[in-house]
Amino acid sequence: MPDEMQERAGVHVLVCDPAGPPIATEQDALDLIGAAFVGAQVVAVPANRLDARFFSLGTRFAGEVMQKFVNYRLRLAVVGDISTQLAESSALRALVHESNRGEQIWFVPDLDALDARLGATS
Repeated sequence: MPDEMQERAGVHVLVCDPAGPPIATEQDALDLIGAAFVGAQVVAVPANRLDARFFSLGTRFAGEVMQKFVNYRLRLAVVGDISTQLAESSALRALVHESNRGEQIWFVPDLDALDARLGATS
C-alpha cells in the first residue's frame, strides 16, 4: 500500500507504507512532512522504516527528525514493536516514556493503539 491519508479517531493521519523507502536522512523526514501538508495532523511511520540510527540516541538522528515534526507542528507516531531497541538502551526507554507523556511524539505498538491515543486526546 502506498502512504495513505486516513481519518482515524476523527483525526487526519498520513499512514506510511511499511514497505516504503527508509527514513535515513533529515531530507527523508522533510519529504514525509511535505507529503503530510495535504491536511494531515499526524504522520504514522512504521518503526521498521526508520534507520537504525534513529534508535541509537548518540547519533542525534532521532532528535533531528523529531524536531522537524515539532517545528512544522505535526505529530509523529512511530508505530511498531521497538522492544529490542528499548532493551538495549535506557536512554531510549526514557525518551519513549517522556514522549508518550506528551502530545507531539508518540511511540505505539500498532495502529489500534494509535487510534486509542487519538481518541483520548480529541
